[in-house]
Amino acid sequence: MFQNPKYLTRGIQCTLPVWLVILLWSLIDRIPDDRRDYLQVFRLTRTAAGQHIAHSQEQPPYSYEMDVPCGDAVSAKIYVIDDQTHSTMLLAEEY
Repeated sequence: MFQNPKYLTRGIQCTLPVWLVILLWSLIDRIPDDRRDYLQVFRLTRTAAGQHIAHSQEQPPYSYEMDVPCGDAVSAKIYVIDDQTHSTMLLAEEY
């Protein structure tokens, strides 16, 4: 599914540090193709220790959470949509 070209909206480019974008793509890639939904959701929260990431999808149900120590954490809701020709990462407010 997500082996198509990957795109970022301007909002993602202006809001997320590059290391975080790469990490989010890698979290999606960890899900086997036959278990991966077309819509991935990330809830990013800035914490005292750094970045908290909550990753989920609806069908089949999937969720994973992790904390990453860093100094450039952000709070945002991110969608990644795969339409079978390309995958796009966007801020929820850009949807």
